Amino acid sequence: MMKAMIAMSGGVDSSVAAYLMQKRGFDCTGITLKLFDGDIPEDASQKTCCSADDTEDAKSVCRVLGIPHYVYNFKDSFREKVIDRFVKAYETGGTPNPCIDCNRYIKFEGLVRRSHELGFDRVVTGHYATVEYSAERGRYLLKKSADKSKDQSYVLYPLTQEQLAVTVFPLGEMTKEQTREIALEMGMINAKKRDSQDICFVPDGDYAAFIERYTGKTYPCGDFTDESGKVLGTHKGIIRYTIGQRKGLGLALPAPMYVKEKNLSENRVVLCDNESLFSRELLANDLNLISVDRIDAPMRVRARVRYNQPEQPATVVQLADDLIKVTFDEPQRAVCTGQAVVLYDGDYVVGGGTII
Repeated sequence: MMKAMIAMSGGVDSSVAAYLMQKRGFDCTGITLKLFDGDIPEDASQKTCCSADDTEDAKSVCRVLGIPHYVYNFKDSFREKVIDRFVKAYETGGTPNPCIDCNRYIKFEGLVRRSHELGFDRVVTGHYATVEYSAERGRYLLKKSADKSKDQSYVLYPLTQEQLAVTVFPLGEMTKEQTREIALEMGMINAKKRDSQDICFVPDGDYAAFIERYTGKTYPCGDFTDESGKVLGTHKGIIRYTIGQRKGLGLALPAPMYVKEKNLSENRVVLCDNESLFSRELLANDLNLISVDRIDAPMRVRARVRYNQPEQPATVVQLADDLIKVTFDEPQRAVCTGQAVVLYDGDYVVGGGTII
């Protein structure tokens, strides 16, 4: 019997994924990851994952299914690969995507390596996406889920061929409603549990306060300026602002203005009108290609530069082993350094990278 390691967050999706793998005849073991220390406020614990309650929910589901459950300590890896990268991105003017880093370095790189060490055949998560093998291409492909409103292929683009070969997403052909129906039928404690919405280690959403606590640093005030350099006011620390932001600037301006750029060397936050936020081209590195080994000629794709953005028609050119240029047919608003650009060919992920 093949053995499946189920990554169980305590949510309904991973719980139903475990049940479905069991139905397929796999010998399943539930694994919950201990990622960080720190109490989550009661009013925030329902909006995030990885709390003590989540671990108890995962244990409860494993009891219902009659499968073992273990907690693995990945705190050191999570601190280095996710939290430290999150902080560094803000300190260097970027806008990080810690959920992608968590998938890349923890849930897949870390878990797949651990699964090999322990003799598991498959690693399973509750993501909404599908893995297929193309004999014609000799490659594993990542495909959008059947439920397009829940599709999570954007945050899974870093998966390598080696990881895709052993990864199963049992919910890829299902809707969220079907998932909850199965959980209710099985009497799972988390059948009606809300989806997590926030970054697990910043459940209150105050990124700047978290960074100051984590680093022990204070980030000095500086000037808000317009694009010509005219001083418009004083900002409260450069980590507190993201590209495209309008609310929370604390300025009385004659017309709406938005964050266009963060000038680290001069500690300036540059503001502009809405039209100046648009651009047609971007460069990205830290490249991972899935459906092809390399982009040898200009390729027509549809691309996203943030999780919930509708895909936009574009052309991608690979400039070097780890560098692509994406040119959109129409200018895109507030493209942020540090975010991911993910490329699609129909329902299939071509690949993606980090916007630089």
